[in-house]
Amino acid sequence: MTYMKRIIFLCFLLLTMGVSVWADEEVTFTATATPDAVAVGDQFRLSYTITTQDVKDFRVPSIKGFDVLMGPSRSQQSSIQRINGKTTSTKSITFTYILLATSEGNFTIPGATIMANGNQMVSNSVNIKVLPVDKSNQGKNEEVPGNTTISNNDLFVTASVNKTRVYEQEAILLTYKIYTSVDLRAFDNIKLPDFKGFHSQEIELPNNRKWGLEHYKGRNYQSTIYRQFVLFPQQTGKLTIDAARFDASIAVVSNQSIDPFDAFFNGGRNFVEVKKSLFTPKLTIDVQSLPAKPSNFSGGVGEFDITSSVNASNIKTNEAITIKLVISGTGNLKLLTNPEVKFPEDFEIYDSKTENKFRLTNAGLSGSKVIEYLAIPRNPGDYKIPAIEFTYFDIKSQSYKTLKTEDYQIHVEKGTGDATQTVVNFSNKEELKVLNEDIRFIKQNDVVLVPRGQFFFGTFVYWMLYIVPLIIFIILFIIYRKQIAANANVARVRIRKANKVAVKRLKLSRKFLSANQKNEFYDEALKALWGYVSDKLNIPVSRLSKDNVEDELRNYGVSDELIKDFLDVLNNCEFARFAPSEMNLSMNKIYEEALAIISKMENSIKH
Repeated sequence: MTYMKRIIFLCFLLLTMGVSVWADEEVTFTATATPDAVAVGDQFRLSYTITTQDVKDFRVPSIKGFDVLMGPSRSQQSSIQRINGKTTSTKSITFTYILLATSEGNFTIPGATIMANGNQMVSNSVNIKVLPVDKSNQGKNEEVPGNTTISNNDLFVTASVNKTRVYEQEAILLTYKIYTSVDLRAFDNIKLPDFKGFHSQEIELPNNRKWGLEHYKGRNYQSTIYRQFVLFPQQTGKLTIDAARFDASIAVVSNQSIDPFDAFFNGGRNFVEVKKSLFTPKLTIDVQSLPAKPSNFSGGVGEFDITSSVNASNIKTNEAITIKLVISGTGNLKLLTNPEVKFPEDFEIYDSKTENKFRLTNAGLSGSKVIEYLAIPRNPGDYKIPAIEFTYFDIKSQSYKTLKTEDYQIHVEKGTGDATQTVVNFSNKEELKVLNEDIRFIKQNDVVLVPRGQFFFGTFVYWMLYIVPLIIFIILFIIYRKQIAANANVARVRIRKANKVAVKRLKLSRKFLSANQKNEFYDEALKALWGYVSDKLNIPVSRLSKDNVEDELRNYGVSDELIKDFLDVLNNCEFARFAPSEMNLSMNKIYEEALAIISKMENSIKH
């Protein structure tokens, strides 16, 4: 009977797993270059990835303008995921080249071809920007231990605007950009100008900023846009944007480290932190006054359009009528004055309701401003609501333009009820207004009183409040004693906490990834990987090597495939750490691979 139950249980389990769909997703063949901007004499990685392993006849056209240092090297990846009861299998192959840039210019590497699942596929092409050689030898020399001098040409921040001569209320884009050839760690303090005379709004940039190589005044720098603001001048004349201050922390090589752990992970280098204050130049904006403003000027400066609609043209007295006006375009949408709607005198008018549906862009606020006007007719008849006018200053033509909506003819019939009825406020039906009614009755409830001393004392709950805490105290005491006994064995504690320590280090490396701090990221990633096997296999750091780790992992029952994956992650991390100009794309990939391989190792190592 027990044997039959086991068979039934296994059949049920297989049937449940069978519900999952192992679907072959559409095969993709993509090419990427990391990084996509290099200098003459720099190396970069060209990769072709196809999401299937049934491939043959991989061919790459002639790669002009570059020397092939290595490749194509072939690597296979596979993974299985089960999410919400659905199992998916992913398999892919990557072909990798290491290329050397030999001449400057913009190059396009055509797509490669391959036979996948019996079909021929072509990848996308890849664009590579090759910059001239850095004219300064400083940027190419090795770091000299003890040299802590950072010049203004090694690290600086620029402030630039897209326009220096504008009209009042015309949008200006202000950009702060970082240029660095040193190891910039962070900005400890930033003091921006108060933008006196401007209405300012900051553009939200991605937390994980993209750095790229840029040739600037004869030198090659890693650069990124750090902050951006859209400014709307509120007064005329010459307005000044004061200098901004950035207090930077830079890591420079000091001397050889005597700490064996640092020597193992940092290649024997010891870094010291150097502080430097950076100042941007002042900017002057010439703001012209607008031409003589018409009486119905809305305050809008930019490019706009308007549309309107009415919820009904045939209504009854005491029913609401709503006119919706939509002002769309780009400019100072936030500072517009709502146009006036001239309702008939017999209409009771309520405050308009405004909804902003715009976003901040490089050209100003872009989107729409939705205004709803509500009125209630009190007498029957035929009425006309005249066209709504909207006047703004057009930037392109540098003149005022007046836009008009259509007229609305409203027929009002006599309705039932009087002014005390409830009417809907605005077309979205979110608010209700009650006319001539502002008093509500108090609802009374009967209350049952219990004599003192007959409610809680001596009940079951009363005694449980004594017994339950005592039981909890005993359980916690037993758990505490077991933890003391377990922690007494230092080796077992290291083994048990290896995964937790490794994940904690990877979380720290994630912070460095977000801050785009390359060296710190790879240091913590390597510490997490090597520290994990050191703790898990109980091997001192001084005895760690790829050979003895491989042997020990095999002794603990780890498969050869998983050992190879672990060593590949280590090699990729070390390669990316010391390869020039490796940026966020490889850092993200290495972070995900490190997290995945530690999780797999935790499930495979048997003690």
